[in-house]
Amino acid sequence: MIVLITITSAAQKNKAYQLRSPDGNIVITINADQKLQWSVLHKSQQVLLPSAISLRLNSGEILGDKATIVSSKTTKVNSTVNAINYKKAIIQDVYNELTLNCKGDFGIIVRAYNDGAAYRLFTKKKSELTIANEEAVFNFNQDYTCLVPFVRDLRGREQYIQSFEALYDNINLSKIENDTLAFLPMLVDLGQQKKAVLLEADIEDYPGMFITGNAAITNSIKGMFAPYVLEETQGGFNRLNTMATKRADYIARVNGTRNFPWRVIVISENDTTLANNDIVQKLASPSRISDASWIKPGKVAWDWWNNWNITHVDFRAGVNTPTYKYYIDFAAANKLEYIIMDEGWSNNLDLMQLSPQIDLKEILDYAKQNNVGVILWASWYAIDQKMDEAFAKYAALGVKGFKIDFLDRDDQKMVKSTYDIAKKAADYKLLVNFHGMFKPTGLQRTYPNIVNFEGLKGMENNKWTPNDDVPQYDVTIPFIRMITGPMDYTPGAMRNATKSYFRANNDLPMSQGTRCHQLAMYVVFEAPLQMLADNPTAYMKEQESTDFIAKVPTTFDETVALAGKVGEYVAIARKKKDTWHVGVMSNWTARDLELDFSFLGAGSYEAVIFKDGINADRDATDYKREVIKLTAGKKLKIQLAPGGGWAARIYPVK
Repeated sequence: MIVLITITSAAQKNKAYQLRSPDGNIVITINADQKLQWSVLHKSQQVLLPSAISLRLNSGEILGDKATIVSSKTTKVNSTVNAINYKKAIIQDVYNELTLNCKGDFGIIVRAYNDGAAYRLFTKKKSELTIANEEAVFNFNQDYTCLVPFVRDLRGREQYIQSFEALYDNINLSKIENDTLAFLPMLVDLGQQKKAVLLEADIEDYPGMFITGNAAITNSIKGMFAPYVLEETQGGFNRLNTMATKRADYIARVNGTRNFPWRVIVISENDTTLANNDIVQKLASPSRISDASWIKPGKVAWDWWNNWNITHVDFRAGVNTPTYKYYIDFAAANKLEYIIMDEGWSNNLDLMQLSPQIDLKEILDYAKQNNVGVILWASWYAIDQKMDEAFAKYAALGVKGFKIDFLDRDDQKMVKSTYDIAKKAADYKLLVNFHGMFKPTGLQRTYPNIVNFEGLKGMENNKWTPNDDVPQYDVTIPFIRMITGPMDYTPGAMRNATKSYFRANNDLPMSQGTRCHQLAMYVVFEAPLQMLADNPTAYMKEQESTDFIAKVPTTFDETVALAGKVGEYVAIARKKKDTWHVGVMSNWTARDLELDFSFLGAGSYEAVIFKDGINADRDATDYKREVIKLTAGKKLKIQLAPGGGWAARIYPVK
C-alpha cells in the first residue's frame, strides 16, 4: 500500500520550516537566513543544534548561503519496499518529507522517520557543476562521548587511501581534532540510553564523507571529502590499486541536475533497535535490475583465511586444481552454494593470465557437476583494466561472480567505479562481493547483485593483530556498521581461543572467543554471501558445528532484535519460511541473559541449541549441543562464557 498526501505552497522569505516524524517524536527545523541550516529535536532533547548546509561551486557561488526559498511541498508517505536478498522480505517505509525549492535552481529534501532524520540537496542547473566543497555540519549541544572509527595505518600513503578498517575509539566530541579523519558510520551517546548514529546514503557519482573536528564551533564535527583525482598511478598494496599523484581543488564534477547524497542521523532510545534498522535500504535508489531471479545468495567455502591448509589428502595443498576440487567436494557434501578461488588463480594484475597450477575449465566443470558455484577473486586494478573482457570470458565459462578487493578509496572516481562494476556485472549475471571497500550506502538495493561489502575490521585481522579486543568489536558493529548494510566479516573459525590463549597465526589462524560465539555470527551478522573461513579439514573434524552453520540461511523473511547493549552483548532472531535462527554474542564478560521467545507463532517448536560448555572459559572450543521444546510463551535463561555465544535453530513440530 502506498499513501501519498502532498501539500504545496508558496514560501515566505527566511521562514523556518518544520517537519515532524509520523509519530511526532522527531522534529526537523530548516532555517534559511544567512545560512541554510537544519536542527533536530527528539522529544524534549535537542539532538542537533542549527547546523550549516551548503555546496560551494568552483565559480564561487555557494548554494545555501543567503538562500531564498520560493516554494515548499510536504508529502506523507506510507509504503512498503519488497526487499531483495535482505534481512527481511518487506520493509515498512513510512515518513514525512519536505521539499524546499530555492532561488538559483537548487533546493533541499528533508525526511523525518520515526527512527531518524535525513536531508539531501538537489540542483536543477543546465550545465555541469564543479563542487569545490560541501558543508555538512553536525552541531551537538553537549560534549557527548562517541564511538569513532579513525583513519589509521597510512603506511606513508595519503589519508584518503586506506582500508576502512578500524576499531572504535571511545572519545568525546571535543577530542575529535580537525587534523584527523574518521569514516562513517559513527555513534554518539546522547545519554539516558539514547544514541545517535551518523551515516550517509545513496552517494552515487560523489565522494564518500569522512568526519573531522570542527574547531570553529564547540561540540561540533563536520564532513570532509577526498578531492577529485586528476592523475594517478598504479600503486597501493602489491600494486593492486591506483594512487592519486595529483588531486584537484574540488571534490566532484557532476551533472547540473541531480540529487546529492543523503546526510542521515539515526536516533534510538534503546540499543536493541539499532541492530534492526532499515534506513539505508529505504533511502537507497530502487533496484535497477528488472529480473533479479538469477541472483542467488548463499554460503561460501573460502580458502585464503585458512591458507589452503587442508590435510589428510594425497596431493600438495595450495592454489591448484586438486585443492579446489577438494573444496568443491566439501561444499557439495554440506550443501554450500559456492566456493571462492582467492588470489593466486590468475596473475593478480591481469585476469587473462591463469596460474599454470590451475585448470579453470576442469574446476568449473567439476563444480557444475556437483551443483556448486565458483566465485573468483580479483584486484580492483585488474578489474578496472579489463572489466568487459574478464566479465564476458568468465561468465561464459560459468563463473558465478567476483570478489573484488583493494578498492581502498572512496573519492568520486572510485564511488563511480563501484556503480559501473555493479552494472556491468549485472549485464553478465555476475555476483559481486566488494572487499577492501568503504561502507555500503545503498548500492546493494540499487544493484542487488552486490551481495556483500567489507568496510570493517573483519576476522582476517586475527591473523596479524593480536592486541585487538575482538569480542567487544563483534558486539559493537551490529549497532553501528551493520546499520549501513551487509558485512564481509568472514566468520567460522574452528580454532577458538580464550583471551589468555589467543595468538596471531597466519597459517593456522584462530579466533578470539568461544565456538558458539562463532556459530552465532552466522545469525547476527548480515551477509547475503557468507563465508566459511576455516578449512574443510577443520570443518569435517567438527561436523556438528558445520551442520549448524550450513543450515543457517543468508537472507531472511523477518528479523527481530531481542536484546543488546553496544559493546557488551547482542541477541537477534531471524526467520526464513517456518524456521527461526537465534544468535547471541558477548564481549569478554561472562553474563546471564533471559531470552523471550514471544516472537514465535502459535504451536510447538523444537530447538537445536549450541551453548558454551561449562569449561569454555578455559577451552574456548568447549560447547554443548542439546535439543529442547519451545513455545511462544517461553522464556529461557542462558549463560554466556567470556567471549561467549549461543545459537539455535528453531522449527515447528509437525
